[in-house]
Amino acid sequence: MLITDATSGLGRYLAQEFAQAGWDVLVHGRDHGRVGDLCADLGGARGYVADPAWLADVTKLAARIRAEAPRLDVLVNNAGIGFGAPRDGRQVSGDRHELRFAVNYLAPVLLTRLLVPALPQHLPPALPSISSPGIAPASHLRAAPGPPPSVAVLGRAVPRSPLQ
Repeated sequence: MLITDATSGLGRYLAQEFAQAGWDVLVHGRDHGRVGDLCADLGGARGYVADPAWLADVTKLAARIRAEAPRLDVLVNNAGIGFGAPRDGRQVSGDRHELRFAVNYLAPVLLTRLLVPALPQHLPPALPSISSPGIAPASHLRAAPGPPPSVAVLGRAVPRSPLQ
């Protein structure tokens, strides 16, 4: 199982829960120190550092994972960023894409496409993507009983071949 942006928040929680349940957890983050600390906390999980604002980093991340873990049972796309301050203006990724589009859409789609061959071929792929109202204004949301409304988990199968 690979969990992106696993060094804090929901990603860290998921990594801890699945590691305690006996899963082989691979964790991704943007900071070497935080990834190392998490791997130590999880008892030696494998950690990967990449910046989803750079698509070349995402491609290298997928290549490393494919080389070191040729089979993945689950890919959890948790990495994402919310809006900056209004005075910040338009922000761009290292590849000159709009920053939020690059990190919240392009990076997880690219990573998923590159890792689909590592998912079990005999089962439907498990590809939850996690989002929060930090990505869009959420003033219309009201708290409801049950899990916090700040997390939506979406699972969707993608074609096994990028050409389909």
